[in-house]
Formats: sequence, structure tokens, C-alpha cells
Amino acid sequence: MPAASFVVSVPGFADAELEPEPLDPGQIVSGEPVVTGKVLWESPDGRQIRGVWQITPGVVTDTEANELFVVVSGRATIEVEDGPVLQVGPGDACILREGDRTRWTVHETLRKAYHISL
Repeated sequence: MPAASFVVSVPGFADAELEPEPLDPGQIVSGEPVVTGKVLWESPDGRQIRGVWQITPGVVTDTEANELFVVVSGRATIEVEDGPVLQVGPGDACILREGDRTRWTVHETLRKAYHISL
């Protein structure tokens, strides 16, 4: 039986307080980006996570998980190695695949709501 549907209400979502998340210095290409986030829900088996994530301007690299996200605010260019270059901004939905190697150029502090499947 599938899990029941539910609503997560986050008053002031665009301005919600987030917690510092460590960023591996080896991922920083330029600038001094700072990452913050907050997990809003995690499945009992830990294989699905939903939350809010934010990064300040700069350039970083990453290896992605299976993720669907919607940009709440800010702008970035995401270059997928051997793949597309994605321009994302408020209201844009994006899907990244597990193992995608990416380079994020964050032009304006980017805040996103995400769902990750591990």
C-alpha cells in the first residue's frame, strides 16, 4: 500500500532558516560559496529525502544523486559533463541523474526545494 499523501507547510518558505552544510573545499572552483539546507522529510529506509537547499554565488563541482528540484529563488548555470548546459531560475524544475558530474555557476544565491531518491 502506498504511503498516504501529505502536505508540508513551511511558512515563509523562501526565507526559512537553514542550517550550515559542509562544502568540500575540493569542490570549490571559484568564489567563496556557502551552502545551507534543511531536510523536511526522509523515508523510513533513508532512500528518499525532501528538503530545502541554498548556495551563495560562486562556482562548484558535484556528482549528483537522482534529484528533482524546483528553484525558489536565485539563478545558476548547471553544466552537465557530456550533457546539456541548464540555465535555472525561479519556478524552473530540473531533473539530475545519479552520477551526473556537474559544474554549478551560481549567479545569484540559489534556493531550491528538492526530492532525492537514493
